[in-house]
Amino acid sequence: MIRIENTMLDALSDRAKTSARLRMNLNFHKEPADTLQRLLNAMEPGTYIQPHKHESPDKREIFFALRGRILVVEFHPDGNILESIVLDPFKGKYGAEIAPRTFHSLIALEPGSVVYEFKDGPYDPIDDKNFAHWAPSENDPGVRDYLRQLVENCLGKDENPISASDIPESQPYTR
Repeated sequence: MIRIENTMLDALSDRAKTSARLRMNLNFHKEPADTLQRLLNAMEPGTYIQPHKHESPDKREIFFALRGRILVVEFHPDGNILESIVLDPFKGKYGAEIAPRTFHSLIALEPGSVVYEFKDGPYDPIDDKNFAHWAPSENDPGVRDYLRQLVENCLGKDENPISASDIPESQPYTR
């Protein structure tokens, strides 16, 4: 039995806070070839997950909020926002399922946010994600403005909990 308890979430969130990418995952699946990928993903405000989709092979992705607040955004193929939801277990908004071939991203709105993520497998880093050409890559200097604008477009300017100081200048990460 895998027990998902506060101590596990606390430890994972602590690791996310000190990570260059401000997020950290804990895999529950045994190997990349598993047909169901299961993991916890701890995210801090300011982390950037470039909009992407899972196709060729097609894969569904499901997120359940265990704590914190996470904005899930779906996009039209041209980059316009199709739909969004703020996952917040205290407000009864627990999860979202993303269909294959749908561009999407997640944005942590509170420190200590954690989702339980499920995705069809197997995982192959070569073809797992198709990144949106209309969105900045993780190391692009435009990430800060893009992330802030996404949140404002989904929540409104007055509801945006992410300030410029929450978003690092760059995230030193290469795929």
